[in-house]
Amino acid sequence: MSETVMSANTNQLRMTVYASLFAALVAVGAFISIPIGPVPIVLQNFFVLLAALLLGPRWGVAAVGVYLLAGICGLPVFAGGTAGIGRILGPTGGYLLGYLPAVFVTAWLSQKGGRRVWTDIAAMICGSLIVYGCGVPWLKMVTGMPFAKAVTVGMLPFLIGDALKIAAAVPVVKALRPIVKG
Repeated sequence: MSETVMSANTNQLRMTVYASLFAALVAVGAFISIPIGPVPIVLQNFFVLLAALLLGPRWGVAAVGVYLLAGICGLPVFAGGTAGIGRILGPTGGYLLGYLPAVFVTAWLSQKGGRRVWTDIAAMICGSLIVYGCGVPWLKMVTGMPFAKAVTVGMLPFLIGDALKIAAAVPVVKALRPIVKG
C-alpha cells in the first residue's frame, strides 16, 4: 500500500475517533443540565461549538449526527437522560435539530476566516444564533405560546451562559487545534 493511501487511511481513522469522541462529549454535556423551564441549561452546545472549530464542517456534522441518531434510536443522551423521537418532536426538538446547521456553519465560517480568534468567536455567535433560530420558533409551535414568550423562556435566560461558553471555548480550541488538525 502506498504511503499516501496509508496516510489518508490513518487520517480518516483519527477523525472518525475524534468525531465519536465529540458525539460522546455532546451526550455528556446533556447530563450537565439545569432544568429552568421547557428548555434546560445544558453544556451540549459548548461541545457542539468545539466540534465545529476542532473537527471542521464534515466531521463536526458527523459527530452531531451520530449524537442525534443515538438519541433518536433510544440511547438516553438528551438532556435529563432522555431519548427517543418524542424529544425531537417536543419543545426542545428545534434546538437539537439546530445543532446540525449550527455545527456546519460555525466550522465553515471559522475555516473561511482563517481560524483566528475573532473569526472563531464570530462563528460561534452565528452558530448559537442558528440554534436559537431553529429552537425558538419550534418551541413556539409545539407549545402554542406567543413568540415573545418563546423568546423570553427559550433564549433570553441562556445568553449570558452562551457568552461564557464561547469565552471558555476560545482557550480550549487554541490548546487542542494543533493536536486535532481537523
